[in-house]
Formats: sequence, C-alpha cells, structure tokens
Amino acid sequence: MKSFAIAVLASAATLTASPVLAQGRLGLLPQGEYVCALPGSADGPAWREVEGRNFAITGASSYTAGNGSGTYLMEGKRITFTRGPMKGMRMMRVSSGMLQEIDRSGKLGRLRCHRAGPISD
Repeated sequence: MKSFAIAVLASAATLTASPVLAQGRLGLLPQGEYVCALPGSADGPAWREVEGRNFAITGASSYTAGNGSGTYLMEGKRITFTRGPMKGMRMMRVSSGMLQEIDRSGKLGRLRCHRAGPISD
C-alpha cells in the first residue's frame, strides 16, 4: 500500500511539472500595429505613449519593431518575445486588443500595448 501511495504522488508530481499542461494552448496575436503607453495622470492626458516601444505583429509568430524584427511565442494568454529587439519581454493578453507587460517579478506592470489598427504601408 505504501508503494502505491508513493507511485500516485510521483505521478501527480510529474503531471503538475509537465510544461505542456502548465502553459496553455499556443496561439497567435491579431496582425496589426500595437501602440504602447503608460497611464497618464488626473490633470493631464489619460495615456502617455512610450517612444520606441511600439511594434507590429506581421504574421505567424512574427513582429517588427523600430530597430528590427523577431518572433514571439503565445502560450494561453502569455506572450514571450523570443528573438529580435524585444527578446525577453513578456506580456499578458488582458483583452482581445490589449496586452500588458509582465515585470521581472512576474506581476503585471504599468506598460500597456493596444492594437491600433492594420499594418500601415
């Protein structure tokens, strides 16, 4: 009986540690231009666009930013930029057209990027 309990615990530990189960379904962001901003103040504009942080989703797991292009991985609602100028940046999809940065501690940060429209030529 003791060995059965150990086997059950080992199986449960394996399942909870499995990257496939822990992450989420792979997905793609809608193509288009994304504008990134920080919240404003009560006595000024509601949002302050952040220079150099805007990007465009150009195709299947691809993006371009002001200084190059790269790839991203979307697992469930989490986005990780895996190559290019935004490599290492992590975001959370908080609504259909809104992403919010995840800071180094794993908490949602203040920077938000929203889909502003189709890719401009």
